[in-house]
Amino acid sequence: MYLNDVSSVWSASRIVRPLASIGLLCGLLLPVLTEATEPGSSVTPYFLSRAAVTAIEKLPEENPFASESPLPFHTPAFDVIKVEHFQPAFMAGMKKQLEEMDIIAAQAEAPTFENTIVAMEKSGALLTRVRNVFSNLTSANKNDALQNIETELAPVQAAHSDNILLNRRLFERVAKLWDSKDSLKLNGEQAEVLKQHYESFVRAGAKLNEEQQARIRSLNEQLSKLETKFEENLLAITKERSVVVDNVAELDGMDAADIAAAAEGAKERGLEGKYLLEITNTTRVPILSSLNNRSLRQKVWEASAYRGLGRDSSIDNRPMILEIAQLRAERAKLLGFEDHASYKLQNQMAETPAAARKMLTDLVPGVIARVKVEAKDLEATMKESGATHELAPWDWEYYAEKLRKARFEVDEAAVKPYFELDSVLKNGVFFTMNRLYGITFKERKDLPVYHPDVRVFDVLDHDGSQIGLFYADFFRRDSKRGGAWMSSFVDQSSLLNEKPVIVNVLNIPRPADGEPALISFDNVTTLFHEMGHALHGMFSQVTYPSVSGTATPRDFVEFPSTFEEDWAIQPEILTNYARHYKTGEQIPKELLDKVIKASKFNQGFDTLEYISAALLDLEWHSLTSEEIPSDVEAFEANSLKKVGVDIPAVPPRYRTAYFAHIWSGGYSSSYYAYLWSEVLAADAFAHMIANGGCTPANGDLFRKEILSRGGSREPMESYKAFRGSEPTVDALLIRRGLK
Repeated sequence: MYLNDVSSVWSASRIVRPLASIGLLCGLLLPVLTEATEPGSSVTPYFLSRAAVTAIEKLPEENPFASESPLPFHTPAFDVIKVEHFQPAFMAGMKKQLEEMDIIAAQAEAPTFENTIVAMEKSGALLTRVRNVFSNLTSANKNDALQNIETELAPVQAAHSDNILLNRRLFERVAKLWDSKDSLKLNGEQAEVLKQHYESFVRAGAKLNEEQQARIRSLNEQLSKLETKFEENLLAITKERSVVVDNVAELDGMDAADIAAAAEGAKERGLEGKYLLEITNTTRVPILSSLNNRSLRQKVWEASAYRGLGRDSSIDNRPMILEIAQLRAERAKLLGFEDHASYKLQNQMAETPAAARKMLTDLVPGVIARVKVEAKDLEATMKESGATHELAPWDWEYYAEKLRKARFEVDEAAVKPYFELDSVLKNGVFFTMNRLYGITFKERKDLPVYHPDVRVFDVLDHDGSQIGLFYADFFRRDSKRGGAWMSSFVDQSSLLNEKPVIVNVLNIPRPADGEPALISFDNVTTLFHEMGHALHGMFSQVTYPSVSGTATPRDFVEFPSTFEEDWAIQPEILTNYARHYKTGEQIPKELLDKVIKASKFNQGFDTLEYISAALLDLEWHSLTSEEIPSDVEAFEANSLKKVGVDIPAVPPRYRTAYFAHIWSGGYSSSYYAYLWSEVLAADAFAHMIANGGCTPANGDLFRKEILSRGGSREPMESYKAFRGSEPTVDALLIRRGLK
């Protein structure tokens, strides 16, 4: 997943994008805010007025955000950054950018690309510095103080974006350039940047009248608060609903390393002598594949699947979800769209919700047929083991693992010793990146980090020159949100003379003290996936920051990351990193072959749980403001039934009440993007394998036409420049074992 979008999301242009992680509540900032109430509304939105901006004092020089970091590549000086530095830096950064935008808008000279668009691209340096650091910390290492600031700044950040994109004089200059674009003699990247700026203004409401714009401001403020509150709730719920086990006998089936990690996790929470089973961000929890205790499996699954519903918890996300859906639908209508999904997909590769929905529903019959076959196989396995109960969601992974062992003679506990984290990283991920792109990673210990777990690497090109810096933050902790993502502390831009500083964040269970980090094969592929996002940021070679790296449509941004996943199971790659952590012995070929074959197992389940979540997302966001339901759970059930994916034993990967991607993570109406991108990834990978595989020539072409281009040209243009044609779905079906 791509964070700094997300966490994050760009609202319009990257120049004014709000923080994906930045939260709500005006609280401490009211002295520098002014209020304005639109007619007929009971909501009082707060935004920075001209007088309020003037009242903000200059940022003291001792604040580390006041100037560029003196460290290599302007990487953050975490050893001097303190919580109290963020709020004044944000306020000063917004003030400075508004002043810069005012100067651009007030120019007497006729608008040119240089004095308007380039000037906008150069604006907001201070705000960008503080935002990039804060966004990453509130996702990867949040504490109460950061959460309070996040809560206070959310509506202010939303208002700041509106203050730029609803600036009529500024828009007039951009619109004049857009109207005369054919005579400006722009190169391809410049033309794309102009297009994106113009569309950003229009999509934000620049063409609306004063009353309509006032309502847009109010809606954006309310949504920023709700979306941040949703993220805060999920962090609290995930910790709260972890399952505590008193007796180690209940953990029968878990391997010794996982039991030790569970004991360590309980100890960290002051539960000495007990065992903590943590839930993950998805509905299914990996530990379910090994727990022999069925009642405990059910308890863990329900802790995951019923979160956010107020069950055994004071946190109920349902009213908030309904309000978010209502406000998004109203905003879409005000902006001239039928619904929020139509608004969000207008500038994506899919273009319309109908196209995204068709891609998903076309797969449903074949996937359902595969799931039914898989279910019958599991029921037979259950019967053989003496079970008489029906197949339930908390049984699927458990019996699937038994069947996997029987069919492929692969035991995850026997495989894990060959997947030691450092070996996977250095001898797998880094090794592949060197073979394909000629780059090397050299760890350094001299740069400050935001948590002791974090590691830093120089990234060197084939000629020895340094591309940038790579940060790795892999272990799970309570201060980190769920999932895995890539983000950036510094984005590449030749205009700003900036090289990239990239971070990958995962949630790998921490081993007990003194034990090796033996990881699942899922985490192996996640390491490769997130490195794909990292390369997209590191190999960027664009001029303008608004189109740098991963600043692409949602349904394209997951393509480079998904593409890198498949190297994990290429035999010449796998044998290099899959070595026993004690003996260094290479994984036996017989076991390797079984691992590769087993990787295609259970793909009906995997595909259906994803499609169900993606269709659920589209159903929620295809509602008009008059169609918002009153019952979240009933709507979810009816939606799954309507699209033919309501199979009780295979629930959606994310259920509505904890679907962070769509309520707080920037993927609203766009969760389909993973599969859309996978079509590109599978087709591209099959093409590369057919043309020599992991070679420098193939890597150079992919780097040149895909990874270096960012959002500087239309995505399909980039794809065809690499592949020579548009993709087909054939490779995707093979990749998922469905053909």
